[in-house]
Amino acid sequence: MNEGNRVPPGEEPEGAAAAARETPDDFELPRPLTAPQPTSGVPDGAGSTADGGFGPTGPAVDAPGGRAAGDPVRTPPDDRPTPLHDPDPYGTPPYGEPGPWAPAPPVQHPAATPAPGTAARPPSTPPPGAPAPTVPLPAAGTSVPAPSAPVSAVGAPGAPGAPVPAPSAPVPASVAVTAGSGFGTPGDPPPADPWRRYDPWAAGSPSEQILARGPLQQTGAGVLTDRQRGRRAKRLLLVWTLAVALVAAGVGGVVGAYVEREGLGDRVRLPQAGSVPAGRAPDSVAGIAARALPSVVTLHISGTDEEDTGTGFVLDTRGHILTNNHVVAPAASGGRISVTFSTGDTVKATVVGRDSGYDLAVVQVHGVSGLTPLPLGNSDDVRVGDPVVAIGAPFDLANTVTSGIISAKERPITAGGEKGDGSDVSYVDALQTDAPINPGNSGGPLLDSRAQVIGINSAIRSAGSATDSGSGQAGSIGLGFAIPVNQARRVAEELINNGHATHPVIGVTLDMGYTGDGARIDSRSARGGPAVAKGGPGERAGLRAGDLITEVDGQRVHTGEELIVKIRAHRPGDRLRVTVERGGTEREVSLVLGASEQN
Repeated sequence: MNEGNRVPPGEEPEGAAAAARETPDDFELPRPLTAPQPTSGVPDGAGSTADGGFGPTGPAVDAPGGRAAGDPVRTPPDDRPTPLHDPDPYGTPPYGEPGPWAPAPPVQHPAATPAPGTAARPPSTPPPGAPAPTVPLPAAGTSVPAPSAPVSAVGAPGAPGAPVPAPSAPVPASVAVTAGSGFGTPGDPPPADPWRRYDPWAAGSPSEQILARGPLQQTGAGVLTDRQRGRRAKRLLLVWTLAVALVAAGVGGVVGAYVEREGLGDRVRLPQAGSVPAGRAPDSVAGIAARALPSVVTLHISGTDEEDTGTGFVLDTRGHILTNNHVVAPAASGGRISVTFSTGDTVKATVVGRDSGYDLAVVQVHGVSGLTPLPLGNSDDVRVGDPVVAIGAPFDLANTVTSGIISAKERPITAGGEKGDGSDVSYVDALQTDAPINPGNSGGPLLDSRAQVIGINSAIRSAGSATDSGSGQAGSIGLGFAIPVNQARRVAEELINNGHATHPVIGVTLDMGYTGDGARIDSRSARGGPAVAKGGPGERAGLRAGDLITEVDGQRVHTGEELIVKIRAHRPGDRLRVTVERGGTEREVSLVLGASEQN
């Protein structure tokens, strides 16, 4: 700074000297001074300093030197400090108001929000024609308390309806503030608010409208009301109840079926196999009967056309009982079967499987515990003359015991044939016994001296009749026939496992009307086809229509029935040696038995 701009000591302005005395250690550059300029719409006496338009109130004082108040620039006299730069012609903040390109928005303070539940009071407005009250603004540098009602600066730069001052125009020292609606003239409608300012708690605000419609939504998903949640809970409870009911019904059905199948609801407990009576030998009739009777049952069958009585014996602890097919045949089409044990307990039974060709059937009882199966022996070891015991219910006389011996072995017999179509004919390579067997003994066990089953009583020869299956009322003449247990074991296993049995076949059609010695192959089958099945065991062995079979495995064959019995005594897959006579010449062929199914 040059000497012309230095202030001599003792000639400082009064205000500057006072400031120096208050803050001797602070240094502050003097602010530029601007000439005051009247503002349109501002009352007389209002003014503004160079500091943002707020300063001491009062009229502007012209500087020494005689310049008019409207001069844009005032040169300070020699006794005032000169600024180091020219004054800002646009009044850029912080030394003046915002420029004309960015008017400041009017200051609006929200009114105090009433307590929840109280009605909002409308803003007070002056009566028509009354002058707007003015509120002096505080001096620069002091805090402005929030008014209790919205106010607006009338005539302030940037306010609606106020002209924009010139860049170099002075700012009034004070601004009149109008109380009322907050939008200038009382009663004027509020202008469009580009800043979207609103009171969220004011009456009629968008927030109140949202709350009136329902709860606030947070993520865009609907928020359920208490009533809706209650309905959803009820529906969920109903769905769960139905699901639990279905599961319980399913479990109950499975358990019920199991209980019914196993007979757990109405159980019958049988005693264990009887012991040999004191003073009796185990191989005596009394000893054999004591051990076997608990396992022998009496069957009562009722069908649509007839009723019948037969005998059976326990095969296993699962309740399977073996008997004759002709015993249970009346119940095959919807009849009933009841089983009575030696204790007098009676339970129902169902057919598991049956085979008319072997005259065997298996039924099953449920709900019976303590079952004792009869042991099965070996019918191939039986010799003629061995003692045997037969147990059954002849003429419905349950638990009848008879004894005798084995009279013969491998007796080819046929039983049944009442239907006339041959579907009920059975072919048995039977054990012959003289133990009294009568109608009702059918299906009962034929026991050896060790109380083991060696045969199933199946047929008798009565006076004046052919072989009887037990359906008639003729009595025993000492000619009874039993199915060998080895054959019965295989058939029973297939009936239990598969529900049907397989029959060994050679694949040829026999001429059952041939009266000569041997079994002759017919010229054609019963259905008009070839007598020797194509691709069957007989064709592979070289058999032809008209061949005469005379022996099987070295045993003589006299009739077609005997040939069938010999074949049925084997299993499918067994190999046989067959002697065939063709054109007066005999030759021996080997063939492997095939299999067929028959009920």
